[in-house]
Amino acid sequence: MESAPQTPTMAAAGDVLRVADLPGRGRGLVAARNVREGEVLLSEPPVLLYPSTLSSLRSYCSACFRSLPPAATIPCVSCRAAAFCSPACAAASHPHLLCAALSHGGGAGLAAAAPTEAIQEPLLFLLSAYSLPESTMRSMLSLSSAPPPPPGAQDAAGLHAAVAALAPPHMLPQGLSPDLTAALLAKDRGNSFAIMEPYRHGMSLELLKARAYAVYPRASLFNHDCLPNACHFDYPDRPGPGNTDIVVRALHDIPEGREVCISYFAANWRYADRQRRLLEDYGFRCECDRCQVESQWKDDDDNNGDDGDDTMEEEGEDDVGDRGDDGIEEEEGDGATNGGDDDFPHAYFFVRYLCDNEGCWGMLAPLPPSPNGDLSHVFECNLCGKLRKEEDVIPDEGTSGMVH
Repeated sequence: MESAPQTPTMAAAGDVLRVADLPGRGRGLVAARNVREGEVLLSEPPVLLYPSTLSSLRSYCSACFRSLPPAATIPCVSCRAAAFCSPACAAASHPHLLCAALSHGGGAGLAAAAPTEAIQEPLLFLLSAYSLPESTMRSMLSLSSAPPPPPGAQDAAGLHAAVAALAPPHMLPQGLSPDLTAALLAKDRGNSFAIMEPYRHGMSLELLKARAYAVYPRASLFNHDCLPNACHFDYPDRPGPGNTDIVVRALHDIPEGREVCISYFAANWRYADRQRRLLEDYGFRCECDRCQVESQWKDDDDNNGDDGDDTMEEEGEDDVGDRGDDGIEEEEGDGATNGGDDDFPHAYFFVRYLCDNEGCWGMLAPLPPSPNGDLSHVFECNLCGKLRKEEDVIPDEGTSGMVH
């Protein structure tokens, strides 16, 4: 099997999407023209990039988050705890408040303040966010906020105190306050995308974790659908600039005016798990076509794929809300009917767009069309990078690819 291309075609996407106010769903992105399958809808650099845990500092460049080479890494001259993959990344450095917090005993103070990964992630976010220029901070604050976390899930006051204690007073921004800290945390919960460690065959799901998190203001406008018509790709280890850009591609043709949606998690999650995650993290219940079908199933029939393991993060949303359309074209519905799966009319979607690599559950999107407009007829998984020819994706007549 071929490996995924390191530098996919990055078509200009400025005219593909437009922002729209959608009744009952807030802001979203819709197709500004007819879109063909595989088209690049968006390629956007992050305004904020930060490590997922303290342990990731040993494995990834602190500027671009590529995997660090086994030799010839360049340590940060200030904190000595972070490292860079090249002189260019060393010159770019990393967030100055995070660097200052790591400077004390090689990060011992930060490790003591955040002994678990659950505390490290928001603290690393805050130290990075408070390092942003004022204009970028305003951009961050213009994003939508996630609902308040459950009691005890995130101690905003404690995290604020930790930031104030870890950074030298003269480096702290003038606007630092408990309210601003709480507001920033809400932006992070609702808008951060995980940059995942690429899946490799045989990898334990426990090892499939985020190497970093990023905020992309325009990509945060994508609303959720349980049968999305687009998905996003990370290429963190590809050579050249832009390796942390988010790339969003169309799964299939999208007509002008149709909302473009992604899934905020792996598409194989069960109905109850999807609804719980969406309600707790984003404050809404999904009423897309798929959810309306699955809500009628008995509990013991809710088995559309796997156990709902969090194998793929698709976070990053702005003004999310309930979805009313399924985001797939008539061909998907026709395929499901041909498959004879009356209990799950969208089964064809899973056969065509869900990766069959063991334990992966990523989304398959066609590669971009050629410069002359020819479709590629090759699908790429956004998690493991596996490539499949279209004839290997289309199911045999009479099979649905779903388990009930």
